[in-house]
Amino acid sequence: MHKNYYAVIMAGGVGSRFWPVSRTTYPKQFIDIAGTGKSLIQATYDRFKDIVPEQNIYILTNEKYRDLVKEQLKGITDAQVLCEPVMRNTAPCIAYACHKIHALNPDAAIVVAPSDHLILNTVQFSKDVSNALETASQNPCLITLGIQPSRPDTGYGYIRFSEELLGNGFRKVQQFTEKPDLEKAEAFLASGEYLWNAGIFIWSAAEVLKSFEKSLPEMHQLFGGAKEIYNTPEEETFLKENYASSQNISIDYGIMEQADNVYVLPVDFGWSDLGTWASLYTLAEKDANENVVVPSGSALLYNTSGCMINLPAGKKIVVKGLQDYIIAESNNTIMIVPRNSEQEVKQVVADVKTTFGEDYI
Repeated sequence: MHKNYYAVIMAGGVGSRFWPVSRTTYPKQFIDIAGTGKSLIQATYDRFKDIVPEQNIYILTNEKYRDLVKEQLKGITDAQVLCEPVMRNTAPCIAYACHKIHALNPDAAIVVAPSDHLILNTVQFSKDVSNALETASQNPCLITLGIQPSRPDTGYGYIRFSEELLGNGFRKVQQFTEKPDLEKAEAFLASGEYLWNAGIFIWSAAEVLKSFEKSLPEMHQLFGGAKEIYNTPEEETFLKENYASSQNISIDYGIMEQADNVYVLPVDFGWSDLGTWASLYTLAEKDANENVVVPSGSALLYNTSGCMINLPAGKKIVVKGLQDYIIAESNNTIMIVPRNSEQEVKQVVADVKTTFGEDYI
């Protein structure tokens, strides 16, 4: 296992599309939402233990989730939990982590990944990420992983690649496209030139900091100016005093879409971003009527098909005459919505907050 390889796991989101199971105080990355026996962050951490030294795994999260991270990842140290004092987008937290790691090891190669993805083929995942880390260590490039699309999905960003190759299978990125409408998604799928954007990035610390200096110079100056205090007791004070002034911008828009040295590795390791109830439904084991019930055996169903049902342990439900619905209960709150309306769950959460108060979100 290479001592220069590092992993940064992003675990600061609130997972509102999995409400009411995922809540602000206990979001989806800390829940066994897929029924695997591990929370999503535990599964992600374990995957990276096979790729990088365990002491080189860092968790990016919000200050309010520090204790949850340490509770769920028993082997992690305080120094490996990087907490945002305030919530910002992905570029500031990644800039912070990469500057911190570069101050420790200028030869570092880093993989940055969300904490809430499901990977079915972990062996292939390890091979692909290790390949990308080696390539990033040897070439001045930024790398992302692209998933071969299986359907014209409008919930994912897309990456258009060219025939230009770098090393073993890495293709030059021509264009990033945010979530398209159905017509565009169908055209992307038909062309064979597009991949889903998995949101997993690999680069050398030195190369990504050059990109920050070029594309986000104020952010680079903010975090780069603290080089001498990273990994010292003064680091936390610096963050509390300065982090809020960082620009609120995503790593995709701020860096990846601006750079001209981005390559994508097409991969197939059974990936889902588990962003919505429908994504979980697609992957989960179904009964003869295409229903998914978690935990298994907790529902009595009559003339019911295509439903996604998630209940607390010990709860039972009887359902009759429903087709293609999501039924989820947590913390004395039940949500029942059509599966094809699940993209509206974020608005539902906002309405719940207004009507019932913050205790219910």
